[in-house]
Amino acid sequence: MATQKLRNFVVVAEELNLSRAAPRLFVTQQALSKQLRDLEEAVGVRLLDRSTRRMALTPAGEAFLASVREALAVLDAGVAAARSASPGGTVRLGFLMGGALELTTPILAAFSARCPDVGLELRETGLADPSAGLADGSSDVAIVRLPLALPDLDVLPLFVEPLVVALPPHHRLAGRASLTAEDVVDEPLAVGRTDDAVWRSYWTLDEQRGGRPPGLVRETTTHTEELQLVAAGLACSITVAGARRHTPLAGVRYVPLTGVPGSTVAVARRRGHGGPDVERFVAVAQEVRDREGAIVRAIEAPLV
Repeated sequence: MATQKLRNFVVVAEELNLSRAAPRLFVTQQALSKQLRDLEEAVGVRLLDRSTRRMALTPAGEAFLASVREALAVLDAGVAAARSASPGGTVRLGFLMGGALELTTPILAAFSARCPDVGLELRETGLADPSAGLADGSSDVAIVRLPLALPDLDVLPLFVEPLVVALPPHHRLAGRASLTAEDVVDEPLAVGRTDDAVWRSYWTLDEQRGGRPPGLVRETTTHTEELQLVAAGLACSITVAGARRHTPLAGVRYVPLTGVPGSTVAVARRRGHGGPDVERFVAVAQEVRDREGAIVRAIEAPLV
């Protein structure tokens, strides 16, 4: 049995609702339902009662859940012990496009200097996984943009970046000095194709809609796809001010978005996971953040 299926079963057992469990795991409800059926087939008994309106664990499922939790705890402890005993391990760092912007290089350089015996494996993920590998365990620590639906995260905020609206130059709002959420909530919006409902809600301005449903939403896999949709005049995009510096495009104009909380970039890890090397990485990131105040201020106030 794949350990990921076992971990997913634990989340389903906690939620007893596929529509809530799926976003936590960054999988579709259909895929999660199939995993549960496969798991029941492998175990040989029904683990979940789906005959009622509310999902419930069967007696066999209750017994299996207790054993799975114990087994996963032992496995995780073994992994942590192995990493602690190793003279030089590897930290798998996940990140979305851009990472921590201009703060990324100082953090990586400082960690390599502080921990020369620890390998640093970089893993860039697309918009489908805004947890940058934390959800499926492919990353030990990640540079993410909050908010996320993923529970039990320990986060170290690095900075809060202001938002902008990416528009085609001919758009009726492109000539404005700034925009509010009310100006753009009814515009077609490009957003990452992800099952994380919390992350998606933030980037489609759900809190600013006053209960109104979003209009046309075009899903994308990468930031580059978003910009191409914008340049083609097919959508607008809520993005960050750093996009003007790092992904300029002739067919895209960036207009500051006011009155909406900025995007918090943070170093994150799953609570109870990681080990000493991850602790060192987080400590180094905090030291660099505190030392490089000029870089942080330039990121947080690029329009001043």
